[in-house]
Amino acid sequence: MKNLNRIHLSGLRAVEAVARLGSIKSAAGELGVTVGAVSQQVQKTEGQLGVQLFERRNRLLLPTAHMLAMQSHLTSAMSSLSTAIATTERGREDALTISVAPVFAGKWLVWHLKAFNKAHPGIRVRVEATVDLVDPDTSDVDLCIRVGQGPYSGVIAEKLLNQRVFPVCSPSLARHVKEPADIGKLPVIRDPGQMFSWKTWLDLFGLSESILQDGPTFSDGSLCLDAAIAGQGVFLAWETLAVYAVKSGQVIAPFPQRPATGLGYWLISGKTAPKTRAKQSFGDWLKKEMQASIGRPKGADVMEV
Repeated sequence: MKNLNRIHLSGLRAVEAVARLGSIKSAAGELGVTVGAVSQQVQKTEGQLGVQLFERRNRLLLPTAHMLAMQSHLTSAMSSLSTAIATTERGREDALTISVAPVFAGKWLVWHLKAFNKAHPGIRVRVEATVDLVDPDTSDVDLCIRVGQGPYSGVIAEKLLNQRVFPVCSPSLARHVKEPADIGKLPVIRDPGQMFSWKTWLDLFGLSESILQDGPTFSDGSLCLDAAIAGQGVFLAWETLAVYAVKSGQVIAPFPQRPATGLGYWLISGKTAPKTRAKQSFGDWLKKEMQASIGRPKGADVMEV
């Protein structure tokens, strides 16, 4: 391993990230440094190795044959190093790494973590906002919060809350909605990635999806809610996404009915991972906090799963 003496690990991390992610900008985001710093590390590593690792073409970095030959080895090595570091952190009683979807992290979790930190000042929480599935038995993630039907094999899964949906729109548009069929008078904001449809809500009133108008489409639930706040139409939201927007009056929920989608929020932990006080404390707090934060109106629980 003496050949490692002439190559800086930071440089190898940089070239591996650029090759795997496809751009210096993406690599800089993952490594937590500037684009300029990554570019310098790439050039420095090429100089130390004495070969060209990337071909620069129209602001793109294309891996050369030298880079392609070493990329899989580098990625495997970096993964092993990450796992080695993770083993020192697993089982700690004062730290937690939580994997959650970005929309849940941004619209619910960040607004409530202060309460957990106050109740448990000795536990440090790190949030990874991602939709990628991770294995809490083999990664540095302690707990995952996911939405799905469950149950899940190979992990410990605790159901936190049933997912329920309801239409929301701006106060100005809500004036035109007096009965459920009036939803058909408004543009409909859509998220094509949603795991449920308007049928879940419309079936309560014997209405068909054919009454729904066209409207703007966004690939993120947070953007859909923002569009509803901006008065662009009506959006079929869910409770953890829209709870604060409703409470603050940014949007109106014209009707109290909130049918369950058949999906739920689940707290996922590893079967072989250590059971710690930190994980137990966070799980207990999360379930109570989620249920307390929803504030379902009278008539909301029209369907149970």
